[in-house]
Amino acid sequence: MSLSNNNNNGGSTCVVELQNVSGYLQNSTNLSSHPRSIHSLSIQEDRKSKSNDDPNGSLPSPTTAVERLQKWNRPRANLFRSFAAFWAFTVMGMNDAAYGALIPYLEDYYNLTYTVVSLIFLSPLIGYIASALLNNSIHLKFGQRGVAFLSPGCHLLAYIVIAVHPPYPVLVVIFMIAGFGNGLEDAAWNAWVGNMANPNEVLGFLHAFYGLGATLSPLIATSMITKGGLPWYAFYYLMIGAAILELVSSVWAFWAATGAVFRAANPRTTDSKGNRMREALTTMPSARVTWLCALFLLGYVGAEVALGGWIVTFMIRVRHGARFASGMTATGFWLGLTVGRVILGFVTPKIGEKLAISIYLPVAMGLELLFWLVPQFYVSAVAVAFQGFFLGPLFPAAVVAATKLLPRHLHVSAIGFAAAFGGGGAAVFPFAVGAIAQAKGVQVLQPIILALLGIILALWLSLPRIHRKEE
Repeated sequence: MSLSNNNNNGGSTCVVELQNVSGYLQNSTNLSSHPRSIHSLSIQEDRKSKSNDDPNGSLPSPTTAVERLQKWNRPRANLFRSFAAFWAFTVMGMNDAAYGALIPYLEDYYNLTYTVVSLIFLSPLIGYIASALLNNSIHLKFGQRGVAFLSPGCHLLAYIVIAVHPPYPVLVVIFMIAGFGNGLEDAAWNAWVGNMANPNEVLGFLHAFYGLGATLSPLIATSMITKGGLPWYAFYYLMIGAAILELVSSVWAFWAATGAVFRAANPRTTDSKGNRMREALTTMPSARVTWLCALFLLGYVGAEVALGGWIVTFMIRVRHGARFASGMTATGFWLGLTVGRVILGFVTPKIGEKLAISIYLPVAMGLELLFWLVPQFYVSAVAVAFQGFFLGPLFPAAVVAATKLLPRHLHVSAIGFAAAFGGGGAAVFPFAVGAIAQAKGVQVLQPIILALLGIILALWLSLPRIHRKEE
């Protein structure tokens, strides 16, 4: 259609010319036979663009990627999953801290030397190694649901066997299964929480629940034995109930988190161009970060569990404390660890992980010197409690640093490996303390802990500069 104006003696005439539009009508009829909304068209265009993209294309590092991170309570399913993970870490803390409180009674019950009784620390190492190697495969095949079933199941099986107080060699073997459960859960939930918004704070709470379990465990075990007159293995009746609750809550909360869900959320983990575990461990610069974090956690967890595990024996044999009072010293250490993870978890992100840990570690080393060189029971008890306070945030800070330094598709593989590998420190170093103590006495605990803290400080300072993660 066109319009034209003609002027005739001061008048105006409007001429309207109509054009043939039958062709357009025919086209519109064809279009109506295939109705499509704007929404469906946009989806199809998006699918076309995705099909043309390389699914294995490079993704930006979390330090530059702007994405909407999940929160501990959003979506709503995360609320229940977070509480299930908190309880799982409580059980893990109870498991690890019980060793130290029970060592004097295991020595008497089985008539063991320091070296032999230290095997209960060493045997979980096999479980930790297995979990480090299998963590990524379990996520790919079974998702977080698989972790939620396997880890509490291992705990439950181990505690049932321990509760019947079998011969000591059986006890050593069964702790391997408990170690596998601990390592798998440690790796999975650290990687999951580390990718949330406000990771320092949430990880601080997660590990605070570990500290809570570790605080309650020596207190309960010592009270049951010294005040209640019960045998050492009665404590594991309580642990059986805790593991049952852990199994039910974890499976219920993570039931929908299948392997298919994990693969969809982490497509590069199934990259056909190469195995992501191998990339995290052998390809620079990611390998540097992975191994530094793994060695840092190995030394840190080793120092933490060696100190918490041998402190009761040290206070009885070297500081000449009463058994109950010495048991409470371990409770003070784990309580300091718990409080430190909550309080310093809010301080650490304010000043940055790199600087914060560079401050916390020297303070902890100074307290370790005070603990070692001042031979007073109460001074030692107070010093070790404050030492726990400053050691508390180290593990969460290392996980957060890894999420900021590594690309997202390597988080489960790298952080899972580092957490499980680090968990092996809970086996190696407490055993080493026991083996050396057999020849030199349990007073070797202090120089070993001090040396470990110095080594992990050097490892921490070797990490690259840590940038803020976009949330």
